[in-house]
Amino acid sequence: MNRKSVGTVIQLSDEQKKAIMEEIAAFYLDERDEEIGMIEQSQLLDLFLEQLAPIVYNKALDDAIGWYKRQQENIESDYYLLYKD
Repeated sequence: MNRKSVGTVIQLSDEQKKAIMEEIAAFYLDERDEEIGMIEQSQLLDLFLEQLAPIVYNKALDDAIGWYKRQQENIESDYYLLYKD
C-alpha cells in the first residue's frame, strides 16, 4: 500500500506544549543530570513532532482500517445469522 506522509506537523495547544516541554526537561534532568533551557526543549519537541507525527498518524490509520474490517466481518456474520433454516 502506498502511503502519503502527513503534510503538516501536529499543532499543540499552549498548555500541551508547555506540559510536554516540562516532561522533556524533567527527562534530561533525571536521566542525564542535565538542565536544558526552553529553546532546547522547544527544538526537541518540534523535532519529535516532525519526525514522529507521520509515523503515529499512519499507525492510527492502519489501526482504524483494521478495526473497520473487523466490524465489516461482524456485520456480514450477523447478516447470515438472519437466514431461517
